[in-house]
Amino acid sequence: MEHNKNQAVMSENNNNNKAQDPNPRFASEGCSVLLDVNDGDRLVFARLSGGAVLKIGNKNYSLKPLIGAPFGSIFQVETGEDGSFLSRILPIQKESSSNNVIDDARDNRELIDNNEAQNLTGEEIEAMRREGAKGDEIIEALIANSKTFDQKFQLSQEKYKLKKQKKYAPKLLLRRPFARSICEAYFKKYPNRIGFIRVDALSLLLTMANVTAHSDVLVVDMVGGLITGAVAERLGGTGYVCNTYKGNSPSSVEMVRMFNFTDKIIERIVQSSIDELSSAKTVSPEENNQQGGVHPSTSDMVEDTLVTAEAKVVVDDVVPESKIVKAPKAGAKASKEAIEMWKENGFSSLIMAAQDQDPWSLAKDVLPLLSYSAPFAIYHQYLQPLATCMHNLQQGKMAINLQITEPWLREYQVLPSRTHPHMQMSSFGGYVLSGIRISTA
Repeated sequence: MEHNKNQAVMSENNNNNKAQDPNPRFASEGCSVLLDVNDGDRLVFARLSGGAVLKIGNKNYSLKPLIGAPFGSIFQVETGEDGSFLSRILPIQKESSSNNVIDDARDNRELIDNNEAQNLTGEEIEAMRREGAKGDEIIEALIANSKTFDQKFQLSQEKYKLKKQKKYAPKLLLRRPFARSICEAYFKKYPNRIGFIRVDALSLLLTMANVTAHSDVLVVDMVGGLITGAVAERLGGTGYVCNTYKGNSPSSVEMVRMFNFTDKIIERIVQSSIDELSSAKTVSPEENNQQGGVHPSTSDMVEDTLVTAEAKVVVDDVVPESKIVKAPKAGAKASKEAIEMWKENGFSSLIMAAQDQDPWSLAKDVLPLLSYSAPFAIYHQYLQPLATCMHNLQQGKMAINLQITEPWLREYQVLPSRTHPHMQMSSFGGYVLSGIRISTA
């Protein structure tokens, strides 16, 4: 009996652990996901729940089949007795053959686009759908009833198949939101919300600021929380990321919710104003000796109260469930002990991304908060404000190893006999000013 009782307790503890820390490789109910529709045609952020739906075309599809699926799964629209739904499909590996060689004997010069090449009518396609035909079967029927498909150039055939697949058999890729995928999605849809920070500029910021485990990183994040989330993701629950600001109200870091951070990581994200960090009490050596030289414990760095808020799922054709799904809110107020410790020891690094502020007006206030020899990285969309900031830092002898870097990222399409850079790509990713703080004495 005792053995069974212990076994039951262990099982209950395991269930509690699973509820608190779900497997990050699988999409669980209540977590944020990035939905990639038709290979990047649409990128949608959503919070999974039993009643959430996604609009594809003119129909709504339930996201319930996505719950419990591993990230990276592919779903396809299928039609059943109860209507259309999302069904998970397993990718089939295609055997390599000599068909990859482009056949130059055919071209499209003789083809006339008069909308008479397709024998299959819209009514017949709808009838196939009502009978339960899958999207792939409809595409094969369209190819078989096309008068000009066999005459098309091989690349044109592939484009034809892709076009029909997006219309009659749309696919959905379930992606995990993390720093890179979130940055890429926002850069593609709403680049102004993240200050036009490209993913290579984001990685350069983290590298130049030397963000490593157990670091205390000071950030000036005015890009929705992208920088704060990326730093917290790299820290992995160690150290602290402190979001500082001028005035009385901190900048919004709502984007942090998309990272699906555990409570352990959320507790390491705090905020404090520049005035509070600058005017904090400094512990003298005498007081430190009287206290036994004990520094405040890490458990006292953050308030014990966990702030929660309603998760807002108002993103691009996603209809939320009527039941409210709670999500932890990052950015609790930093404790007085933590502020005093940072005032005494300084932060280990700094990252600034303030698209609507002058870099120098912020840098002259936050750089003194760093420890000596601490690296910093400042992002701005334009070059001139960073050049002015760099000049003032040199004149004031506040930093060394100053340099302005323009990141450059070029993606290539790699396909048989047609490898080349992407035809549509961004040629601009902002600028990064980096350096190391030194003593002005």
